[in-house]
Amino acid sequence: MKRNYIAGQWVEGVGIRRNINPSDLDDLIDEYAHADAAQTETAIAAARAAFPAWARGPLQARADSLEKIAAELLARKDELGELLAREEGKTLPEAVGEVARAGQIFRFFAGEVLRGGGEHLPSVRPGVTVDITREPLGVVGIITPWNFPVAIPAWKIAPALAWGNCVVFKPADLVPGSAWALAEIISRAGLPAGVFNLVMGPGSRVGQTLLGHPDVAGISFTGSADTGRRVLAAASERLAKVQLEMGGKNPLVVLDDADLATAVNCAVQGAYYSTGQRCTASSRFIVQKGILPRFVDAVVERLGQLQVDDARAAGTDIGPVVDEAQLQQDLAYLEIGRSEGARLAHGGRLLERRTRGHYLEPALFVDADPAMRIAREEIFGPLACVIAAEDFEHALALANDTEFGLSAGLCTSSLKHATQFKREAQAGMVMVNVPTAGVDYHVPFGGRKGSSYGPREQGRYAAEFYTTVKTAYTAA
Repeated sequence: MKRNYIAGQWVEGVGIRRNINPSDLDDLIDEYAHADAAQTETAIAAARAAFPAWARGPLQARADSLEKIAAELLARKDELGELLAREEGKTLPEAVGEVARAGQIFRFFAGEVLRGGGEHLPSVRPGVTVDITREPLGVVGIITPWNFPVAIPAWKIAPALAWGNCVVFKPADLVPGSAWALAEIISRAGLPAGVFNLVMGPGSRVGQTLLGHPDVAGISFTGSADTGRRVLAAASERLAKVQLEMGGKNPLVVLDDADLATAVNCAVQGAYYSTGQRCTASSRFIVQKGILPRFVDAVVERLGQLQVDDARAAGTDIGPVVDEAQLQQDLAYLEIGRSEGARLAHGGRLLERRTRGHYLEPALFVDADPAMRIAREEIFGPLACVIAAEDFEHALALANDTEFGLSAGLCTSSLKHATQFKREAQAGMVMVNVPTAGVDYHVPFGGRKGSSYGPREQGRYAAEFYTTVKTAYTAA
């Protein structure tokens, strides 16, 4: 059994989680310890005790620790990718790529340790100077989802450590294996005891303790919109700093002048890969009427060519849905789409494979109305719908007609329309002729409206959350 990591020690839990492979329901990966509220409080206390020395410690040692983590992730990407694919259901190439990205993230922030800056300015008052610096928050609670169980923890933990914070990490209960493997690497990177802590377990115990504890200065959360709102309410009550990433209902606009092959690639890659279990997935195809029939036919043809199978099998394009609960949610939305009057042009069947798993054929609805639930609610599965648009202005209005605002895509050969879309799309990230899902690790990640709250993640913009600004005056 794999244990929690608290105050530099591997600690037994108060319960266990059995980790099952969604590609093979008879495959037990391992058992993982559950922490309770008391153990979470011990981890917070350890982080608080370690903070002063870590925040003021030598920068080179901090950078070296992050570089060591990066090097091991990159060296073991195939092995750890195998584990990720086995427990989450992401295809092996995607899983290996995710681990490599995590290594690149730690390497980037190892460099950021030594690139910290500030400003030295003259005051408007003679003989006075002003220094503007950034300081770490203190103890940061990190709560991550199951769909990117290595990359998302990496892009939260790495900047937190780089800028001198101490971490209490609560991974999603559904994917403890990848989180534990990352924590085990971090545990051997030379960090002082208490700087990093892993507490696995349900949100009702571990998460709630982090949210309500007065010694946790900031909470970085990625998950559902409903849970994110509860996180905000609980943390803001005691004025803790909060960063939320909460999902999307992302549009991909396809204009009549789009290159059809590019549009189909953007649609299929963005909507269906990773089994559609990405907050940046394109779940609404907003297609101008002139290209609509050809686009639908081409997407249906491409979907029919995709191989749905064991995540680790050679040639698999799409792995299983992550667990039974998510599968039932996907199936429920298929029934909702039918009942609302949309036409199922492809997919939606449960599939049988060599092993028992949560296999679902990718689904495409056409003749969808923007008021339908399948066009408004985040499904988080391999399901997309097509909405017809009259022209560019109509398509842009449909794209913005959502409570979410994470990612928005456009396929066109028009520079005019691309420029206008980048300016007027109400999303934090805009993609032109590339899939909505897939972002670089050195640039900001985040959205607007109901998708995000607080400062951006990733790149140098992550400093906005993990540090606080101090202005100091000195008289000569």
